[in-house]
Amino acid sequence: MEEENKKKSNNRRSSSFNRPKPEFDQKILSIRRVTRVVAGGRRFSFSVALVAGDRRGSIGLGLGKAGDTSLAINKALRNAKKNMVRLKLTKTMSIPHEVYAKFSSSYVILIPNKGRGLVVGTVLRDIAKLAGIKDITGKVLSSSKNKLNNAKAVMLALSQISSKYSKATVEKAVIEDKEKQ
Repeated sequence: MEEENKKKSNNRRSSSFNRPKPEFDQKILSIRRVTRVVAGGRRFSFSVALVAGDRRGSIGLGLGKAGDTSLAINKALRNAKKNMVRLKLTKTMSIPHEVYAKFSSSYVILIPNKGRGLVVGTVLRDIAKLAGIKDITGKVLSSSKNKLNNAKAVMLALSQISSKYSKATVEKAVIEDKEKQ
């Protein structure tokens, strides 16, 4: 009888630590402390760039700003889920053809490369891993080290092979970006 009670209490204890596995894996690309100067002094807040993916072809990029890092991360994750795109990948989990995109001063090129694995660096690697992309070669062909702009360029390139956007909407987004500058 006493052993049964111990087993029940152990089960209760272990079940409190069992959290459901999140549907998307996430990786924080950058956390910045930004400052706004007001009459009374400086106001600090945090800006978080985060990428979320399911490693099966869905990927999203989100940006969150808040006074606390955990709130900013939650906002960025919500934003990434909202901006999620579903990629049309090949059977070998690679991209079907060469894609490239320019966002601000960041220029990115992604090339399918059978049997070579992930030959990409920086932000491209994080996004490709979370999207589940296997055999690609990627290159950032700009002097920009801005992680957020590089990530937006990668997402723009990947959106060319996604089911959510057509090529016309991607080109429209590029034109709108040029007009903003």
